[in-house]
Amino acid sequence: MNGALAVARYTLLELSRRRILLVFFIIGVVGVAVVGIGLKIFAVVSPVNFTTSGPPGSTPPDPALVGERWREVWADRLERAVFFPELWLRHPHRDEYWRHGSVGEDPGRIGCPVYAVGGWADGYTNAIPRLLASLRAPRKGLVGPWGHEYPHDGAPGPAIGFLQEALRWWDRWLGGTDTGITDEPSYRVWMGEGGGGRWVAEDSWPSSRVTMRRWTLGPGRLAEDARAPEARLEWRSPETVGLAAGEWCSFGLEGDLPGDQRADDAGSLTFDSEPLAERLEVFGAPVVVLDVAVDRPEAFVAVRLNEVLPDGASARVTYGILNLAHRSGHGRRVRLEPGRRYRVPVRLNDVAHAFAAGHRLRVAVSTTYWPVVWPSPEPVTLSVFTGESALELPIRPPRPADDRLPRFEEPESGPPARYTELSAPRFQRSVARDPATGEVVYTVASEGGGFGAAGRGRLEEIDLEVGYSTRRQYRMREAEPLSARAEVVQTTTLHRGTWMVRVETRAWCTATKDGFQVAGTLEAFEGQRLLRSRRWDARIPRDAEG
Repeated sequence: MNGALAVARYTLLELSRRRILLVFFIIGVVGVAVVGIGLKIFAVVSPVNFTTSGPPGSTPPDPALVGERWREVWADRLERAVFFPELWLRHPHRDEYWRHGSVGEDPGRIGCPVYAVGGWADGYTNAIPRLLASLRAPRKGLVGPWGHEYPHDGAPGPAIGFLQEALRWWDRWLGGTDTGITDEPSYRVWMGEGGGGRWVAEDSWPSSRVTMRRWTLGPGRLAEDARAPEARLEWRSPETVGLAAGEWCSFGLEGDLPGDQRADDAGSLTFDSEPLAERLEVFGAPVVVLDVAVDRPEAFVAVRLNEVLPDGASARVTYGILNLAHRSGHGRRVRLEPGRRYRVPVRLNDVAHAFAAGHRLRVAVSTTYWPVVWPSPEPVTLSVFTGESALELPIRPPRPADDRLPRFEEPESGPPARYTELSAPRFQRSVARDPATGEVVYTVASEGGGFGAAGRGRLEEIDLEVGYSTRRQYRMREAEPLSARAEVVQTTTLHRGTWMVRVETRAWCTATKDGFQVAGTLEAFEGQRLLRSRRWDARIPRDAEG
């Protein structure tokens, strides 16, 4: 259910079983992705003044619902379509465009009780601990191992009875029923460990039980409670470091999650601890403080915290990225002075993870992280000065009460819509290297029906055949940042009887030393006849101002 689900008291499960989506904001709301962001904005404005507006989708309305007006409505949607890559590139700083949609500007304005839920593999999880730390209204947080999915569909698992959990929250705050949910710890998370994990909790967040411990960076090593002598370590990463990152925002699908990090580690400056004498629980946002200099005015650092197993395998636990021109904040870009030393804290993404005894901590620092981050305009040589550079880890002592946490109910939802699969889904993820040119091509392609892992098929209740395919391709030569090219091609098809429509979109981006070139096409077909075509082509300075 990718939308706003508004529920009256005691009707959540019934609505789910009937697959009914309502908009009834006075009662209670839940949503993911863009909808979830919109609901956060909604929470800080008066319901009386709440309005919605925005670009429509590019697919047509169903003629069975709107009749012969469907072409007119579709034409209007296509005419008003927004090319978001261009729009976002024109706002590279935290200006009013971004601030107006951020609850982080004034979270104290949120007056309603908030249950913030997410997954460690999602791209938006940091908002949950930040909300818990800044809200004054009643609040509760839950983070599972999941990707960008509702927790009752959560992958990677375990999935939980999220709808029942949401009902407990609404029954308490909307129905005045004591469900016991407010007697439970306010922050509950999945703590990963050795490919599995367990549920843990803290009564409040930030938690006074979590304390920071410091490891100093020395040449190739991490040393706890020791000051390393100063040494200058220079490094220039290949432009292709980052291919083991997985997806920035995972859906829990095969290949979405980070893989073995050894290839990326080989292109990074690494610092390893001694094997841990005992199990170590990390809960919160690690910080890596770097004393650095660079040889270019534009540069970023990507910092990963990995767990290194005795056999040498390296697993990413969390990571963080800092554009060094934004070292003083994201409101404006301050170019670097080549050769000058800067002391910069790099905050990594929040995480809950238990490192096993006998395993090592690894900090890996790189000047590239493709394709998660667009490369700097020139190859960058980074100098890290040991002595003051350090890893600061939020360490959590074991909590015996974790073993007595109430169990979540089993996942429950309504029966899925009757769907007949007409062709098997296809998914491909590949990396190809051309030894002659040094170009590396990373491709992710899929064909299906747009419904989870199902292939192209037919929704039987409305006799509608649906198909969806996408291909993302990222190209880069290892020593040439300006060779970077990203391209996304998508096709959506809808078919019922003699009615057949297709939408094809394509967007691509390249860059020069001074700016980006971003372009796109959108073509809408009825049968084989092209009804409408849109083109975008923009050159945008790297430091664009709106």
